[in-house]
Amino acid sequence: MGRAFQNRKESMAKTAAAKTKVYSKYGREIYVCAKSGGVDPAGNLTLRGLIDRAKKDQVPSHVIDKALDKASGAGGEDFSPARYEGFGPGNCMVIVDCLTDNPNRTFGDVRSCFTKTKSKLGTPGSVSHMFDHCAILAFAGGDEDAVLEALMEADVDVTDIENEDERITVFAPHTEYAKAKQALLDTFGEIDFEVDEIQFVPQTTTVIEGDDVAMFEKLLDMLNDLDDVQNVYHNAEV
Repeated sequence: MGRAFQNRKESMAKTAAAKTKVYSKYGREIYVCAKSGGVDPAGNLTLRGLIDRAKKDQVPSHVIDKALDKASGAGGEDFSPARYEGFGPGNCMVIVDCLTDNPNRTFGDVRSCFTKTKSKLGTPGSVSHMFDHCAILAFAGGDEDAVLEALMEADVDVTDIENEDERITVFAPHTEYAKAKQALLDTFGEIDFEVDEIQFVPQTTTVIEGDDVAMFEKLLDMLNDLDDVQNVYHNAEV
């Protein structure tokens, strides 16, 4: 699982420059997370992790504060999650997670990205069964046994724990995110998480070669340019 995760992180780094609207995307995600789970990060661990990631990505404080202020007020935008699945160049598998206030518009925009890159949208579940929907928590440390013991005592369903280069990486089902993070904080105190995310990790990878490489990168760029797209997951190995 770890190598597939690393491959995805490297691929994300290559396409990060395409995410020109990163502030607005973080703002939208923080707003929705705070609206559904509360605006206090101390009581909403998902929000806390999201704010930490935003700060690491150098999102200004005023963007974060504005999203929280909007979430604490009445009314506001009515965003809802939307997920699209399909097959990209070279028959790689792609999952697109969105937050939208107009599902019809978003579906049309995403479908256009697939069509223009000789890709094909599938039905819900057509590729997601080939991914693990994981909570991933990584932090500096070397005592894998102590981490496992803390998680087991908290009755966390751990999928995998890796210990490499004095860094512990915990993989757990996405439904165990809050419980796993709280168990680690309770046992080890404040932790500077290098990775604090819920994402889709591919079970297998598909090698992309030749002309498919440029077309695949075009697909990622087009999707990341859409305001409604929050995350793109794939199993491509370029």
